[in-house]
Amino acid sequence: MIERFFSLVLKYNYSVILLSVVLMLALGTGVRHLHFSNDYRMFFSEENPQLQAFEQLQNTYTKNDNVLFVLTPKDGVVFSRETLSAVAELTKEAWQIPHSIRVDSITNFQHTYAEGDDLIVEDLVFNPETLSDEALTEKLKTATTDPLLVNRLISPSAHTTGVNVTVQLPGKKLTEVPEVAEAARALVSKIEAAHPDIKIHLTGMIMMNNAFPTASLGDMTTLYPLMFAAVILVLVLMLRSIPGTLSTMIIIILMIIATMGLTGWLGIQMSPPTTTVPIVIMTLAIADCVHVLVNFLHGMREGESKHQAMMESLRINLQPIFLTTLTTSIGFLSLNFSDAPPFRDLGNMAAMGVVLAFVLSVTFLPAMMMILPVKALKGDTQGSIAMQHLAEFVVKNKKALIWGMGALILFLIAQIPNNRLDDQFVKYFDETNLFRQATDFTTENLTGIYLIEYSLESGETGGISDPGFLQNVEAFAQWYRQQPHVLHVNTITDIMKRLNRNMHEDDDSWYRLPDKRDLSAQYLLLYEFSLPFGLDLNNQINVKKSATRFTVTLESISTQQLLAIEESAQAWLAQNAPGMRIEGASPSVMFAHIGNRNIVSMLKGTTLALVMISLILVLALRSLRVGGLSLLPNLVPMGMAFGIWGLLVGEVGLALSVVSGMTLGIVVDDTVHFLSKYLRARREKQLSREDAVRYAFSTVGTALWVTTLVLMVGFGILAFSHFQLNAGMGLLTAITLGLALVADFLFLPPLLIYFGGKKS
Repeated sequence: MIERFFSLVLKYNYSVILLSVVLMLALGTGVRHLHFSNDYRMFFSEENPQLQAFEQLQNTYTKNDNVLFVLTPKDGVVFSRETLSAVAELTKEAWQIPHSIRVDSITNFQHTYAEGDDLIVEDLVFNPETLSDEALTEKLKTATTDPLLVNRLISPSAHTTGVNVTVQLPGKKLTEVPEVAEAARALVSKIEAAHPDIKIHLTGMIMMNNAFPTASLGDMTTLYPLMFAAVILVLVLMLRSIPGTLSTMIIIILMIIATMGLTGWLGIQMSPPTTTVPIVIMTLAIADCVHVLVNFLHGMREGESKHQAMMESLRINLQPIFLTTLTTSIGFLSLNFSDAPPFRDLGNMAAMGVVLAFVLSVTFLPAMMMILPVKALKGDTQGSIAMQHLAEFVVKNKKALIWGMGALILFLIAQIPNNRLDDQFVKYFDETNLFRQATDFTTENLTGIYLIEYSLESGETGGISDPGFLQNVEAFAQWYRQQPHVLHVNTITDIMKRLNRNMHEDDDSWYRLPDKRDLSAQYLLLYEFSLPFGLDLNNQINVKKSATRFTVTLESISTQQLLAIEESAQAWLAQNAPGMRIEGASPSVMFAHIGNRNIVSMLKGTTLALVMISLILVLALRSLRVGGLSLLPNLVPMGMAFGIWGLLVGEVGLALSVVSGMTLGIVVDDTVHFLSKYLRARREKQLSREDAVRYAFSTVGTALWVTTLVLMVGFGILAFSHFQLNAGMGLLTAITLGLALVADFLFLPPLLIYFGGKKS
């Protein structure tokens, strides 16, 4: 049946080629439906508890997606007429940014003071160009002593200031984030042109959202051409066959078009992790093609006709290629256990590409090779000679290799605990990224973008005016201000203390919380009535006035440091204000938890995939003993790779948590091909275990190291990505694949010689 099918493929080669091209291009028409997600929420599933808590907080108050303009005058003096004029101009113009709902700066900060029995609420700075030197000094003192401003909108030394624009995206179009980012950049250009002595940096959540597609598109324009060039070079050098290389490249192009088209038809949104799919599936497609081509070219060197050589190559490679396609797909599909949807999409897209690669490698590739002129070199190639020498080395030193490799494996696996689960989402972007540069500058000179937010409940309507509740909130704020890495605490109690001082003729001795509930309520009501439109307290107090928003701004710290601070905060609340206790929420908290959650979920997925793959290998190879032996070379590369990572890097984040699932299916490929040739030698040729190992090396060894080299080059190029999630994932995957080849060449053969069935 199978031979009949392949005979038809080779006979009607032109029809097969035409049908393959038409089918792939038809699938590829779905490319027009592809869209790129530009929201950091893409990394979190709808059932993610931290995302749910954050959305509940935003629904209670206002959203805090923002653009932060960070202004730094060259003379280092913010409170000059020139700089304050620029801040006032930027503040006014920022209201025109699409979807903006609030603009906060030192110029429109609602300063309060007493004038007789009246409470005056007005902009801290207006008409800055008319201010006297004495007025500037007074404004400077006010701004740098107000806890609502320092380390939030003004640096303590007043050399840097910020204008924060709160944005509420409708979420109806994918163009909303780019539109806001473009408007912000245009405003920066305008202000810098009018005030050349001021430098402006752009950061905030909107700019981070926009940085995701920017980084990914940058990789696509630089890494993809580099990858294609490297692959062509490797194939030409290794195969020494222009027709084989040409056919493989056409298959790669068709498969990528079809995979991306299917992605569009299925409505999967593109994201930074999924931009790696073309590179991933390209390397896997090459692996299938190389196995077919190496045996095909070997047959022609032995004097067989093109038809005979191709039929024999397909016969001996169909089962292992089908098995590797199945196991690789299972490995990628295990990413559906990931807690981060982009990695689920990566797994599903890669699995589709792997299946398409299999179909094309056993139909389009043989048909093309029948049409193209193929001239096989006579005699053994350098690769096959090297494999013969390697086989003899392994057979001769089998005992030393088992003990030596065993010791190396155990040593590296013992280094795994050196890895700590840590992440910094700002460092997802390398230092060439403008968002990263702006954020690092902002953290060093003004404020941070890492937040922990709480909705502190009083337990009753109007309860935020209760003195006991306010005292607890103030104590919580004071505790937080004493913690390491905390830059700013934004709390309603600072407003209440200021109002209490104002209502006592600005006497500093009254800068404390009111001790009566009715006074607090009156002060707050009077203050709210005096606030201009757009600068109200809706971002800090809920509608029932039963809860208040409490925001902590942190330096750019690791996930473990952030989680430790939040854990300490929970302990403080439980001991001092149990009625107010609530989990902290923010994008920072969400990213801090996602690594832990993803590792737990991926352990489940990888375990299930390993069980399924093991059962498939036992059934397909028809040998419980050999199937069991295959577990070792399939598992140890991942352990060794994470051990090396523990020695050299020691930090495992979100991206690396999916490497085990992603590489499991790929690592199995080499093992399957080696075992299939070993068993064929044992069963068909009745060879001894040593000779069967020699046969496996001679028939598949060259293909294994060529495909591994291509895979390592492909994933290794990802290590140059400016998006660190992709870079780390690519580098660790390349290391894992290299170690898998070492295990299959130096550890698996001795195991087979000692435990691979009867001696004869």
